[in-house]
Amino acid sequence: MNKKKICNFTTNMIMTPLGNKIKSASEIKSSIKRIAYQVYENNVDESSLVVAGIGKRGGQLALLLGAELKSISALNLIHVTIEMDKSNPRDTVKSSIPLKEFKNQSIVIVDDVLNTGSTLIYAVNYFLQIPVKQINTAVMVNRNHKKFPIKADFKGISLSTSLNDHVKVVLDDDKSGIYLS
Repeated sequence: MNKKKICNFTTNMIMTPLGNKIKSASEIKSSIKRIAYQVYENNVDESSLVVAGIGKRGGQLALLLGAELKSISALNLIHVTIEMDKSNPRDTVKSSIPLKEFKNQSIVIVDDVLNTGSTLIYAVNYFLQIPVKQINTAVMVNRNHKKFPIKADFKGISLSTSLNDHVKVVLDDDKSGIYLS
């Protein structure tokens, strides 16, 4: 087992075919629970909340976050999936529910990894086509390589990585974890 210092704490990394496992399934679950409490604290006066997951992994995280929110609050959750072509997101953003359904709602946009910020900023821009109460962002991994003026309001872990590193969040039962390769 390799020990590596990441973000001022030492973590046990396990080498796998997917890369070095830096966060286990139980640690991801713990992060989701913590994020759920933070989201609820930020929306305690709301009766409903839109939880919008970006793509497959963001959608999975949004469902897990929603399940935790249901267990700790009486919020009426509206789950939506945001789809976009990440290589050309400007004109390709769409949601699984019509945009007008989110008018005057509080929204949490969820993604797996915040790298440059382009995916999150285009998702935020999509929701700004209508009046909303507030928009927050939640990510499992914040890589700190932002090129756009956006931040993660709620995050599972912050990693200072090189641009050559690849971070992957896996949410499959037998391989769940965060991997660095």
